[in-house]
Amino acid sequence: MKELTLIWIFSPFLLGFLAYILPNTSRLLALLAAIASAAYAGKLFLGGTAVDFRFLDQFGIDLILDPLAAFFILTNALVTTAVVCYCWKSNKTAFFYTQLLILHGSVNAAFACADFMSLYVALEVLSIATFLLISYSRNDRSIWIGLRYLFVSNVAMLFYLVGTILVYQANHSFAFQGLQNAPLEAIALIFMALLVKGGIFVSGFWLPLTHSESEAPVSALMSGVVVKAGILPLVRCALLFEAVDPIIRIFGVATALLGVFYAVLEKDTKRILAFHTISQVGFILAAPEVGGFYALSHGLVKAALFLIAGILPSRNIKELQLQPIPNSIWIVLVIASFSISGFPLLSGFGAKVLTMKNLLPWQVIGMNLAAVGTAISFAKFIFLPHQQESSTERLSQKQGFWIAMTLLLGGLLVANIVYYEAYTLENILKPLATIVIGWIAYLVIFQRLVIKLSRAIEQFENLIGVMIISLVVIFGIVAV
Repeated sequence: MKELTLIWIFSPFLLGFLAYILPNTSRLLALLAAIASAAYAGKLFLGGTAVDFRFLDQFGIDLILDPLAAFFILTNALVTTAVVCYCWKSNKTAFFYTQLLILHGSVNAAFACADFMSLYVALEVLSIATFLLISYSRNDRSIWIGLRYLFVSNVAMLFYLVGTILVYQANHSFAFQGLQNAPLEAIALIFMALLVKGGIFVSGFWLPLTHSESEAPVSALMSGVVVKAGILPLVRCALLFEAVDPIIRIFGVATALLGVFYAVLEKDTKRILAFHTISQVGFILAAPEVGGFYALSHGLVKAALFLIAGILPSRNIKELQLQPIPNSIWIVLVIASFSISGFPLLSGFGAKVLTMKNLLPWQVIGMNLAAVGTAISFAKFIFLPHQQESSTERLSQKQGFWIAMTLLLGGLLVANIVYYEAYTLENILKPLATIVIGWIAYLVIFQRLVIKLSRAIEQFENLIGVMIISLVVIFGIVAV
């Protein structure tokens, strides 16, 4: 198993090199890497037990592969496959697929890491690959958005590196378990950086502009898998240390509410989805023990939604309300919106039920409010006007898009088997009531409500300030 794991981790990087020197094979190689990751995730699910390795003793690399990691790895595999299919007949060059393979490999490595130094390396490689994908179109806007992302990420990782050094100083090991004996400063520094990488709470305000201004396939990758690289280490720490669990849950509830508050008032389709990336990672952190299933459901649905948003005639909800979209596009948009709202028959339902059942009493009100806010936000998409498409519109829709939708939305249907016990009358009625309340609130209040929130906090200089404030707040929480 050790040899197989090493081959699986390093193969995307080798395939990325081959994709660049053999450009005609680049799409096929990217698809091969994604399929290999799906197969490896399946092996972890079937194995049922954790597999962990240590290389070079305490100075080296700790890896842990278990069913929790398998959920995240499978998410990476399916989203990457969908993006490759979506771009198959586009004019994307071998450079794009090379960076996609490097991103895929570094995300997998981050999911497998069980020590802070190896995680640091994986996250840094991931950041560079993401920057190159964001700025792929090479226009001034995309290059600025990419540099903005890279700078914020690098500043956060500098704090992370200092925290990692403090962990090693206290334990002579970089392993996650060393956090228990590390000084409070180390915990605060590492957690602050992971909050930034995961787009959590106010540390995630780099995310709306980055996701909304990137190309649809890149937005799908960032929302579907890239932010998860900062989430899984936090989930692992919550499961390892009893004292850390309530801290992660606090940030989970706060993140879910903050993201949904902005999303409910937003009128730009891609920014709505970006704010819901923030909100939905809050759901993952609110119940860490079942976060893997929610991460899978969210990754699939958000990748689908960003790909759909990329082919809508406008990003402005008000304009879309006056311009009917084709029925076929509306149907897949509604299916994805139903899933993220928690509608039965899709994995978003089971994931939400499982999450709600694992909340602590003090979390219940906040997470239910976030669920209602999610229903309000996606009512904006569900109640868009639609009509039968013309033959010209039908021909203009890319075949790759429909293959990607089949994979992602089909995955939402199949993933129901993970928690089929959710299908009881009580469990079905509560989410349906939540969705109906959200729809009524949208139709009566929010459909005509126009409130434009300030974007000052998203400005580049303020993101760094927020990072420092977050560090102080985390230190205060940890100290208590």
